Amino acid sequence: MSGLAPGLIGTLYRAACLAELDALKPGNVHAYAAGHRMVVADFVTSADVSAPGLARAGSGVGARVRAGVTATLAAVAQNTNLGILLLCAPLAVAAEGGRSVKAVLDTLDAADSEAVFAAIRLANPGGLGRAERHDVSAVAPASLRAAMAEAAHRDRIAGAYGTGFADIVEIGLPALAGARAAGLDPTWCTTAIHLAYLRTVPDSHIARKAGAPVAESVRREVATLLDSLDLTTRPVEPLLVLDASLKARGLNPGTSADFTVATVFWDALTTAGAAFA
Repeated sequence: MSGLAPGLIGTLYRAACLAELDALKPGNVHAYAAGHRMVVADFVTSADVSAPGLARAGSGVGARVRAGVTATLAAVAQNTNLGILLLCAPLAVAAEGGRSVKAVLDTLDAADSEAVFAAIRLANPGGLGRAERHDVSAVAPASLRAAMAEAAHRDRIAGAYGTGFADIVEIGLPALAGARAAGLDPTWCTTAIHLAYLRTVPDSHIARKAGAPVAESVRREVATLLDSLDLTTRPVEPLLVLDASLKARGLNPGTSADFTVATVFWDALTTAGAAFA
């Protein structure tokens, strides 16, 4: 199967990043409110500068992640998109090569591992901690999949490398389809995706920073709120109340936001002709 042109992949990646910023995503940075000492402009710039590396023709997963992180840090001097790049790079490689996501993940090699480890060290994400095996401060292992499996219990993005991105297929895309069926506009569809991740699984960024019980408490809090909300009414006020509450507690559901970008990107790529199954 023929793949998509790198230029189109880069355009769709940037559009997915911007779509996520336009949506009201409680606890995260978005057009309705800044937070966590970051503003929307940082993320717009990050999308702009990381797109060329993410879509670079012929590059592997690791090289795309490292290129995106390097460009981002040079432009905004902080980690705004490591998780996004880790999720979107395999999708970009699959789309360009006309391959399935599983096939891309199954063929990750030592070069991918070395490049991803270098990118993680550069980005220095919050709450990373230390690991007995495959710690990012050590020499990268030959198998990136093995390293990701080691981190899967504390990082849902790492876990995605072992499940073939099952969360996108089982949580994100059904939420998007449901939102569209309900007649929501694109921005509120993106909000629906973010909320679906928040209510379904504890956010691993919150868990790393504040502990697993807090992450599970936030998940239950969001699920309870959503039981009384109808997104077709565009419930800005109650979602902004939740947004302010999470930010006041220093809780940033960054993993859910990263998966939201990847879900929008996946949908855009498949609409353009990519076949990921």
